[in-house]
Amino acid sequence: MNERTEPYRIILSGGGTGGHIYPAIAVANELRAQFPNVELLFVGALGKMEMQKVPDAGYKIEGLPISGIQRSLSLRNLSFPFKLMNSMIKARRIINSFKPHVVVGFGGYASGPVLRAAGTRGIPSLLQEQNSYAGLTNKLLGKRAEKVCVAYEGMDKYFDAEKIALTGNPVRSDIQDVEMLRNEALKYFDLRNDKAVLLVMGGSLGARSINNAMLSNIGKLDEAGIQVIWQTGKFYFEEMKNKVAEMDLKQLKLTEFLTEMKLAYAAADVVMARAGALTISELCLAKKATVLVPSPNVAEDHQTKNAKALADRNAAILLPDAQAENELANTAIELINNQDRLEDLKKNIRQMARPNAAKDIVKEIMNVIS
Repeated sequence: MNERTEPYRIILSGGGTGGHIYPAIAVANELRAQFPNVELLFVGALGKMEMQKVPDAGYKIEGLPISGIQRSLSLRNLSFPFKLMNSMIKARRIINSFKPHVVVGFGGYASGPVLRAAGTRGIPSLLQEQNSYAGLTNKLLGKRAEKVCVAYEGMDKYFDAEKIALTGNPVRSDIQDVEMLRNEALKYFDLRNDKAVLLVMGGSLGARSINNAMLSNIGKLDEAGIQVIWQTGKFYFEEMKNKVAEMDLKQLKLTEFLTEMKLAYAAADVVMARAGALTISELCLAKKATVLVPSPNVAEDHQTKNAKALADRNAAILLPDAQAENELANTAIELINNQDRLEDLKKNIRQMARPNAAKDIVKEIMNVIS
């Protein structure tokens, strides 16, 4: 624990998705643990999930009227310049009022105005890039930032090499050493210990293509004797439940949402998932043999780039979304039946884990302040 008379004042900005919000909250928690009197303020985008998630975590948040530009022709793009201007004005007011020692950006719409406003006031900034591919906003913000914390090697393609710190992405700490929970996990999901387990998940809302691929392949997986934990997501649970009810499946555990994530990882021999930055960081920490099915519907196809960063190091298998319906079962069955390949994937993904990411990012924040 550090003692300091004057409390640090730190703004954390970003959001729009859990991939931006949860790392920011993890860093805030670590800052509070190390510096109990620290003053923290989040800045997010009005109407986005951070406006709910951040107060739920016990932190104050201010919202900016910022939004993104639609990639297709849309009348909503006409309002973008006005939203940006209003966001810049409000960001400057927040900076002038709160007087932070440093501003930390985690990506998302709100990061841009806040980090730019800080720069005009001579306040240092730090950027945390979760993905293996930096988007346009972060590339621009990285030019002014004093430090850029990244989760992947080779990020000097996007940022000045001397600014980069390889810290990893902060994720929940309870998924370390999940192997010890194997028996508890199998009991929790009512699974047998003499048959392999495949965990399939497409995020809290669900992934249409993965769910459709599972419908086409679940019979083959069942025939192969593979037990399946299938997380459908909120939008698809009722539909999938009704469709699998018509099948004679003996080894399927269907769920809308996984509340005990550590037990889900502990039970799984193989995980099949999207390739979001936080999901990958969790899989590295949990040391799981993984098949990544990147979403094609994300900015600059960054999930494919994330997945490729692992596949190139033989730390995961990349299954393109368009091939999932035809290849999902074959890919899973071949992997589960190849023990050497399983162990190689687990060994290699383990080497990419960064269990101290939140602590390392806080260390870099303190270096920027000092």
